[in-house]
Amino acid sequence: MAETIDYFFTSISPFVYLGHRKLMEIAARHGAPLRFRPFILGGVWENSGSVPLPQRSATRQRYRLVELQRIAEYRGETLNLHPAHFPVNPERADLCVAAITLAGGNPTDFVYETCKAVWARNLNISDEAVLAEILEATGHDAARMLDASRSEAAIAARQENTNAAIAADAIGAPAYVYKGEVFWGQDRLEMLEAMIASDRPAFSPS
Repeated sequence: MAETIDYFFTSISPFVYLGHRKLMEIAARHGAPLRFRPFILGGVWENSGSVPLPQRSATRQRYRLVELQRIAEYRGETLNLHPAHFPVNPERADLCVAAITLAGGNPTDFVYETCKAVWARNLNISDEAVLAEILEATGHDAARMLDASRSEAAIAARQENTNAAIAADAIGAPAYVYKGEVFWGQDRLEMLEAMIASDRPAFSPS
């Protein structure tokens, strides 16, 4: 059986959305357990040297828009290039994932549908009514999970995930860590699968 994949992400990232179902397929195909680890993207960026979208060059911003369309076509996902609610604060959504995980639940569908809400349905995921609808639709008790998302345990878990992502040298979202080797971006999913299939040891920068 394959080792656990640490899945570092935030619900606002279009690249998390575009890679999510492929990651689920890979994990299922190889029997690899997944550890869902929502994190604070700004904290990871501060460490890795990345900057928010408005601070990037016009060239990089244009390239991102082309890349998003290319990936959406390749992955077979619906994508609104300019969603009505972006940027938006993903904190409550990410804390709901932490709460689901702490309760022993499976956040797979909630993560996908929350990302899809931003990038395909033009919904505001900072609105708790929207999150409640998604929670119920994906089999979770909305009131319970929203309440648990405000707990010290959920908040601490998100911070711990952020610290772990930084320690693993994650650059941004999504980041997948397997055997201590980090893969940044959904475009590295095929490389992640190749590593799992070959059972090779992790590469090291040293």
